[in-house]
Amino acid sequence: MTDALSRTAVLARDLIRFDTQNWGGGRSNGEADAAAYVTEVLAAMGVESTTYESAPGRASVVARIEGEDPTLPWLVVHGHLDVVPADAAEWSVDPFAGEVRDGLLWGRGAVDMKDMDAMILASLERILAAGRRPRRGIVVAFFADEEAGGAYGAHWLVEHHPELFEGATEAISEVGGYSVEIAGQRAYLLQTAEKALQWILLRARGTAAHGSQRMRDNAVTKLARAVAAVGEHEFPVELTDTTRELVARIARLTDMEGADPDEVAERTGSIARFLRSSLRHTANPTMLDAGYKHNVIPSVAEARIDVRPLPGREREAIDAIRALVGDDIEVELVHGDIGLEQPFSGGLVEAMTASLGRHDPDAPVLPYMLSGGTDNKSLAALGIAGYGFAPLRLTPDLDFAAMFHGVDERVPLDALDFGTDVLEDLLLTY
Repeated sequence: MTDALSRTAVLARDLIRFDTQNWGGGRSNGEADAAAYVTEVLAAMGVESTTYESAPGRASVVARIEGEDPTLPWLVVHGHLDVVPADAAEWSVDPFAGEVRDGLLWGRGAVDMKDMDAMILASLERILAAGRRPRRGIVVAFFADEEAGGAYGAHWLVEHHPELFEGATEAISEVGGYSVEIAGQRAYLLQTAEKALQWILLRARGTAAHGSQRMRDNAVTKLARAVAAVGEHEFPVELTDTTRELVARIARLTDMEGADPDEVAERTGSIARFLRSSLRHTANPTMLDAGYKHNVIPSVAEARIDVRPLPGREREAIDAIRALVGDDIEVELVHGDIGLEQPFSGGLVEAMTASLGRHDPDAPVLPYMLSGGTDNKSLAALGIAGYGFAPLRLTPDLDFAAMFHGVDERVPLDALDFGTDVLEDLLLTY
């Protein structure tokens, strides 16, 4: 029942019930209703916010909250309101019902990332209701369009309203601060880096003809070979500062010093798919488009590939793909964005580590690189250093990596409360 839910769980449930699916390419259900809800919650705690629409229905909410110490730089605390699509036929529950079952909150956005949106709101409610202020000024932002690269959200705001982030030098958002079990010990992964983004189009051209003809110049056949070559290619391991330190720390925890980095990552259980992807470039075919009739050989066939290069190595990754597919295949960059890597040191890292330690003593905190991307990419254009810190204490049996963009997305209720406690601690002390 609702009365049994914590404030954070209620906020997360309510946000899940707004269908903010985003298919990309400008096709979206929009974030306006969810943004209006966030605005009301902020207003109830005495925080004035502004809603910005980059296009009809594509709404982001931004507010500034003065801190106790005006000499300190401001911190951006941000989430996004959109979610990837969910096919209800594949789910055990209605993905937009916000159902609570078995001690978990189910629904699209439960971990990506309406949970963090709720934790931000709940932690600020607590602080302000107690008559306190965050230690430093906070820019709190709830962005549109993160799941499609931020063109209607964070990117648009940074380009058109950079003054919103004036005075801010650092930011926290998804995806980090969550727990994993390594060699029987709970540890937390703090995101200090994220890979670059290249959404590319492969295009094959051939001769249009009747489907009954013997045709070697077949665009579909050419494309199929190219897609298979990319999809089956294994990029070599190339460690960065972040992944080198991560592998070394995991190796010490598992008595695997000197072992192959892939083998070390595999010892982290279900989260290994995240970590192994951070050790190399990755490229995955995701969409195919060719033809219009069963008995017509088309002249053009296209495939979309999701490429995630290591930070600063974008040119290297796309050149490797061009070499894989050959000269017959056109390679077009549809959308690209930078990778990020911040040091696992400094005041913010120390504060996040300390906040986790106060709520879960003796659990080590490790740096890691997110294989995906966040709106911190947009803020980097303003010189704002972004980290992933949406703290969750999880049970080892939950396949957390599978929750992102997966079926039956869900988050433990007690993890939401833990995250709110840690986030409140951080905002009051950093």
